[in-house]
Amino acid sequence: MSMLLEKVKANLILEHDADDELLQRLIDAAVSYAESYQHLTAGTYEAAGMPPTTEAAIIMLATHFYESRDGSTGGFFADNVQASQQVWNTVNTLLRLDRDWKVGT
Repeated sequence: MSMLLEKVKANLILEHDADDELLQRLIDAAVSYAESYQHLTAGTYEAAGMPPTTEAAIIMLATHFYESRDGSTGGFFADNVQASQQVWNTVNTLLRLDRDWKVGT
């Protein structure tokens, strides 16, 4: 999962390591969200590979968490009040592509 940290930092255009611990926690939260949304057992992506669409969703979500950690929409889209909702819509669309659609448990 350390590759995710590097990819999130690249997405944020961060060159320093000062926020690595925070970013890793945000990545962990995004991975946990993805596994839950996709009806997967916690830890699935630690043991198995991650599809590219899920990886893109996690990078996007962790980036959003980082840019919005003060409670605003943050980032480049701070002037768009629906930016946060659009991020979640896009993340959920990407995660749906790799979702386990079985009914019941």
